[in-house]
Amino acid sequence: MNVSKSEITKETSLKPSRRSLPCLAQSYAYSKSLSQSTSLFQSTESESQAPTSVTLLSAGKAEPVNAEEDKKDSVLKCSFADLSDFCLALGKDKDYMDESEHANYDRSRLIRDSVPRDNSESKAKLSKNDMNYIASSGLLFKDGKKRIDYILVYRKSNIQYDKRNTFEKNLRAEGLMLEKEPAVANSDIMFIKIHIPWDTLCKYAERLNIRMPFRKKCYYTDRRSKSMGSVQNYFRRIKKWMAQNPMVLDKSAFPNLQESDCYTGPFSRARIHHFIINNKDTFFSNATRSRIVYHMLQHTKYENGISKVGICKLINNGSYIAAFPPHEGAYKSSQPIKTHGPQNNRHLLYERWARWGMWYKHQPLDLIRLYFGEKIGLYFAWLGWYTGMLIPAALVGLCVFFYGIFTMNGSQVSQEICKATEVFMCPLCDKNCSLQRLNESCIYAKVTYLFDNGGTVFFAIFMAIWATVFLEFWKRRRSTLTYTWDLIEWEEEEETLRPQFEAKYYKMERVNPISGKPEPHQPSSDKITRLLVSISGIFFMISLVITAVFAVVVYRLVVMEQFASFKWNFIKQHWQFATSAAAVCINFVIIMALNLAYEKIAYLLTNLEYPRTESEWENSFALKMFLFQFVNLNSSIFYIAFFLGRFVGHPGNYNKLFNRWRLEECHPSGCLIDLCLQMGVIMFLKQIWNNFMELGYPLIQNWWSRHKIKRGIQDASIPQWENDWNLQPMNIHGLMDEYLEMVLQFGFTTIFVAAFPLAPLLALLNNIIEIRLDAYKFVTQWRRPLPARATDIGIWYGILEGIGILAVITNAFVIAITSDYIPRFVYEYKYGPCASRFEYGENCLKGYVNNSLSFFDLSELGMGKSGYCRYRDYRGPPWSSKPYEFTLQYWHILAARLAFIIVFEHLVFGIKSFIAYLIPDVPKNLYDRIRREKYLVQEMMYEAELEHLQQQRRKSGHPVHHEWP
Repeated sequence: MNVSKSEITKETSLKPSRRSLPCLAQSYAYSKSLSQSTSLFQSTESESQAPTSVTLLSAGKAEPVNAEEDKKDSVLKCSFADLSDFCLALGKDKDYMDESEHANYDRSRLIRDSVPRDNSESKAKLSKNDMNYIASSGLLFKDGKKRIDYILVYRKSNIQYDKRNTFEKNLRAEGLMLEKEPAVANSDIMFIKIHIPWDTLCKYAERLNIRMPFRKKCYYTDRRSKSMGSVQNYFRRIKKWMAQNPMVLDKSAFPNLQESDCYTGPFSRARIHHFIINNKDTFFSNATRSRIVYHMLQHTKYENGISKVGICKLINNGSYIAAFPPHEGAYKSSQPIKTHGPQNNRHLLYERWARWGMWYKHQPLDLIRLYFGEKIGLYFAWLGWYTGMLIPAALVGLCVFFYGIFTMNGSQVSQEICKATEVFMCPLCDKNCSLQRLNESCIYAKVTYLFDNGGTVFFAIFMAIWATVFLEFWKRRRSTLTYTWDLIEWEEEEETLRPQFEAKYYKMERVNPISGKPEPHQPSSDKITRLLVSISGIFFMISLVITAVFAVVVYRLVVMEQFASFKWNFIKQHWQFATSAAAVCINFVIIMALNLAYEKIAYLLTNLEYPRTESEWENSFALKMFLFQFVNLNSSIFYIAFFLGRFVGHPGNYNKLFNRWRLEECHPSGCLIDLCLQMGVIMFLKQIWNNFMELGYPLIQNWWSRHKIKRGIQDASIPQWENDWNLQPMNIHGLMDEYLEMVLQFGFTTIFVAAFPLAPLLALLNNIIEIRLDAYKFVTQWRRPLPARATDIGIWYGILEGIGILAVITNAFVIAITSDYIPRFVYEYKYGPCASRFEYGENCLKGYVNNSLSFFDLSELGMGKSGYCRYRDYRGPPWSSKPYEFTLQYWHILAARLAFIIVFEHLVFGIKSFIAYLIPDVPKNLYDRIRREKYLVQEMMYEAELEHLQQQRRKSGHPVHHEWP
């Protein structure tokens, strides 16, 4: 249809559809700031291309960028002039606002955002202060304009000059700006400061599909939420009357992280007018700028050849000695933060998170994510969630322990052992052991009762259910965080290939089914072969662990004879305790020594597999390290729980190892005390060692580095990048060590919790320290790590689920086999004094100790003694028709143990599955909000693009239509 020119001048602006009207109307508040940011972009466009100072490295004759990229840039420059008029037309469109007022739409169902709409002045002031601080702290180039996004470090004495020169030349050709500066404290050290200009930043942000904010969020609720408004107001008034929770952080002290209140979309230079650009210097966060620079460093060649790529290889061959993003400044200030405010985000994190005085406060997860990236933010979110969930587990375990303390003196079993002065136990070793009165085990019997009482079964069931609830609610918490941090649309397909993988398989390509582009491919035969070699190495290391445990067992058999004849009377009387304690300490030393070898072997096996992406490499390496250390830590505990004292035979016919050493028996009060000792010592010593290695070792190294600097130079200000260089680098395996420590602790807390109810309490106390220790380490002792992205905790969630399943099985066996719960149960209901009267209570266990001990004729030992001694077993007496054969009660107990294991496992697994079914992974309101926002984003992008095209048609004089230009 043709339209006359007069009709065009009378034409009103485009009236958008009613389905997208509410959120579009709310986005008009940004029209003024958007036009201002566009003019700022125009005014500063030439600055990024201006020549730098004399110290700036010349780009030389760099190769021209792709023609398509230049064409896009020219289109962008042409569209900038129209952008401010377009935004002002949106803000001044009276007909549009009239249409929105009369639209048939329920505006009461639209929740207004609490963030002020017109805060451009405060934002400008804040950004100005930030830039002033950056300039004063030395985080800019020498021209005082370009900020430092990354640091490379090398030694002048290194001979790899050609590789560095080629690499730096290629970096400049890619669009980066470099500036060299020597170190102040060491003349051999040279720093290369890297700045990524705006054009290069936009180009790679588009290539990497980085999501950026483009509209303010508007929340759409249902009628149920509307009807609940009065109830919410009532509870809000009650909350005001109550005292403020001391654990909650003061939100006024933290910056307004407004990117979480905006819709986001993949950045596009062709649609740059869609995005909220208040300041081009702060539009891309420091974490995003660092990620883009690191991507360029990883994919830049330093020599001819497909495999000569990446900063990692240059660091491995010594061309560079470090590459890291700089911290935002000092973490301490001479001025108090309450009166002068934080100098930077690092200073704020230290004052409000990393200080030990903040141990009881919640964590500022949004600020952690902003500074360190989503991957580290998710780790601290998981660690905080795990620590909070340990509180009910620790309280219940403490109640079970105190129940044992309060009922210990009234225990029938403990009373009978303490009063058995005329009962002699058979010798526990062949040469130096003598007969022992049963009442000498009185203390051990009482201590055993603390961990083996009526609450043990309840606590084991509770911890199995607790593990399921913890994991299910963590999935809900994770889904909320991924939504808040805009990780919903971030998928693994966006992850780039590892340079090692590309260099190895560049000749074999196939089309990626997701992107439709050819990429290197690893053949299935090659992959299976490498996996088989890796699995063989894993089994070899596990067999080495079992060999080490066997060596400790042999040590226990050898030294128990020596301790039984020791000169010190205390050790001679408690030789079993001394044997166990010495074996635990030796086992701990072996564990820590083998861990060093495991890490190197796991690293070699993982590289042998050539994983496709970094996440696959991390998952493979983490699984190997977990298997190695889990078997290393728990193999001795499994031996004590399920093998110690099970196959010793009986007096007169003991089983011997290599026909020489008699197998070790349990204490007369049972094997549970040995299991508690093993768990307690390993858990306590390992936590102390880990805390020292995480904080103490970096503190010592950093102190020595500062000492050398002060000794070598007197009055000179050290720049920020050199201070960062003197800090310790983050572990090359990233967060693997942090997760591994906590997952192994989770195993200690759940797998053998029936034998050690205080494990959750020890874990809780350790984690309270661990959170602040890790925070202090990340903020003050380590260089700033690369701010990586992630949507979950990776393979660790699957490992935690596996530990939860193993914990149910293990606790069932501990209760049925290791503890005396089943023998007491069978005696109470079948052989005790109450078996025929159907009356149950503590007196029903009367005579249990005598019933659980068998007789042996001392004359058969050839020791010149007569009479009978007792030993723990259910065998016939010497005067029976079948002496020393298993009695019927033994088979009854065995059947009851097997039945208990089956019933316990099925009951607990059923409860776990039912709870997992009841708890959805994503909250219902969050699920609805995600679906609603996807719909609104599509509509807003359509309307904004349509309005932009309408403006272009008006300027060019073409006719304007209502629905499509």
